[in-house]
Amino acid sequence: MSAARPADPTAHERLYRNLRARILVGELPPGQALTIRGIASEFGVSMTPAREAVRRLATEGALTLSSSGRVTTPELSLERIEELAALRALIEPELASRALPRAHFALIDRLSAMNNVIAEAVMRNDAVGYIRSNLDFHRALYLRAQAPAMLAILETVWLQLGPTMRALYGRVERNSPPRHHRMIIAALKAGDEPALRLAIRADVTHGLRHLTAEAPPR
Repeated sequence: MSAARPADPTAHERLYRNLRARILVGELPPGQALTIRGIASEFGVSMTPAREAVRRLATEGALTLSSSGRVTTPELSLERIEELAALRALIEPELASRALPRAHFALIDRLSAMNNVIAEAVMRNDAVGYIRSNLDFHRALYLRAQAPAMLAILETVWLQLGPTMRALYGRVERNSPPRHHRMIIAALKAGDEPALRLAIRADVTHGLRHLTAEAPPR
């Protein structure tokens, strides 16, 4: 009798990264019920890597795993949204400030091009594309900060907000990319750290004000 095949560690990692990316950009709405079996079937893997990926994402706050084994995307309370908003308002200006000395013209040109992609997503009313390209804009800048621990914490915050951002996107009227992005780019061109911090904080808090206004208390 042959021995059982060991679980493929790369299957777990691929599934984890794929599911994480979907949650991050809001492809799954808040409170979406999932099953280990359904996830395994969708991604063509066994139950073991699916279970490991779900547990890992639950640890990051991207999924809620009940004692009965029920898996859902998080439904955030008003208090939780405010807490995550406060974290973004603290971390993102600091990352931008640290990135400023390394924000050369090539990066600024790239950010301008990325803002055009955001504008195209707005025109198509593409909520997921908007969230994805908006996060890409911020990530491209913050990578220059060379502060991986801080960025990792921030990405966990983004991850927890993903489903809620997607659910509320359609309730906020948009006809252009975030106006604060232009302020961010202008501050980078001028090498103006105080203006950059203000622009980043305004960009973060402007969007999250809609979340706190719309989210019901729990």
